[in-house]
Amino acid sequence: MSAPAGVAMRNGERVAEAEIPVLEVDEFHEGVAGAVEAGGRIASLFGVAGPAGDALELFAVVAGAGGSLALFRAEVRGNRYPALTHHCPQAHYFEREIAEQFGVAVEGHPGLKPVRDLAAWHDGGPEPRASRFFRVDGEEIHEVGVGPVHAGVIEPGHFRFQCHGERVLHLEIALGYQHRGVERAALGGPTPRTLIQMETVAGDTTIGHATAYAQVCEALGGVEPPARAEAIRGLGLELERIANHAGDLGALAADVAYLPAAAQLGRLRGDFLNLTAALCGSRFGRGLVRPGGVGFDLEPDLAGEMRHKLDAAARGVERALALLWATPSVKTRFEGTGVLHRLQCEELGFVGPPVRACAVARDVRRDHPRGVYASAAPPVALAHDGDVAARAAVRRLEIEHSAAFVRDRLEALPAGPLRVACPSAAPRSVAVALVEGWRGEICHVALTDEAGRFRRYKITDPSFHNWFALALAMRDGQISDFPLCNKSFNLSYCGHDL
Repeated sequence: MSAPAGVAMRNGERVAEAEIPVLEVDEFHEGVAGAVEAGGRIASLFGVAGPAGDALELFAVVAGAGGSLALFRAEVRGNRYPALTHHCPQAHYFEREIAEQFGVAVEGHPGLKPVRDLAAWHDGGPEPRASRFFRVDGEEIHEVGVGPVHAGVIEPGHFRFQCHGERVLHLEIALGYQHRGVERAALGGPTPRTLIQMETVAGDTTIGHATAYAQVCEALGGVEPPARAEAIRGLGLELERIANHAGDLGALAADVAYLPAAAQLGRLRGDFLNLTAALCGSRFGRGLVRPGGVGFDLEPDLAGEMRHKLDAAARGVERALALLWATPSVKTRFEGTGVLHRLQCEELGFVGPPVRACAVARDVRRDHPRGVYASAAPPVALAHDGDVAARAAVRRLEIEHSAAFVRDRLEALPAGPLRVACPSAAPRSVAVALVEGWRGEICHVALTDEAGRFRRYKITDPSFHNWFALALAMRDGQISDFPLCNKSFNLSYCGHDL
């Protein structure tokens, strides 16, 4: 008997909830695992409480080939269900979150630990419960705890290393210190506050998350933004990508004490942020994206000025990176450090530049295109070695490709309006939006009630997928390599702590 296929849909579409069959949990597992085995990947997996709080439904979105999405749904009876992770490792972190949020026992899960609930790491005493942290025994093994308070301006997170000398055997990451309740605040929306909340999911990905939210609202309202608005959104997304990649490459240079490139790239990041400010008045893109379109236009004179400044900044980046790549001491530190393997990326569903650095061609702009990317997606930037050098090389290529994309859009913006009215959301519907943010795939899923209000809003920032990738990349490495390896991923704490 073949596995259930799930309800087929595409990025930025909605389906009526009544059209989604309610499967038994074992059928749900078969369907999701079958879709993943066929080349798909779990983009989202989450729980939804029943109206009386006495039932739990599971929803899964599997991103497949050819731009397809498969939506699965199951009902959990009682307070326990067998783990999907046993059949599909990509589900491991999602099921930890479900267990934490709904108090269900996910039987057979190999590591059912909290995702954000820090109190659950304690058993009433002042010290963390030892069994919660993986521990390597041995006379020569030592444990190093870093954070959550760090020696610098950095978000809070706890990193616990199991080491043999300088060699890292295992890294465990505990987050949740910035848990802000963004998903809970979205319930009952959309309201005027909801868009502002979405812009702050991860402050350096304002345009990425605002675009995903807008696409959800547009799908639920049954409208398409004008072509000019889609092009301006694309400009904003790619400028956001360029600015962050330039800043991260500068930070990598600083981590290996190569200050000429660090100083230049830090300054150039500001130049790219200023281009976004010229577009909408905010260096981080606040107010640019609105459901139904955009909030700002781009006049021809401003477009010409932005092209000139973009070209100058892009040339500056290439000069700085030419210095970086030509310096033997930099190459020695980058190459072979923090290696992530292609098989790990494929089996565990990682996203963004880290997987493209392992030659996995995974990019929403090409695989699940929406808006301006449906006709003109930038090339997928790839490297092969999976180390810090490869992740830096992908960022370098993406800056080049995104700059070319922005240049082309500035030279030929479509005519037409900036925005259309976005009607009220359809009742009892499910909408899914995928956006390729600069860190990787962003996934927003909304479920509406009988009045068309959000009864569940699920956000999956790329950092939710990739924190475990950082832990794997540190295995068998030197503990002194951690700052460099961590920066090569540069994951978001607040994007995780929703």
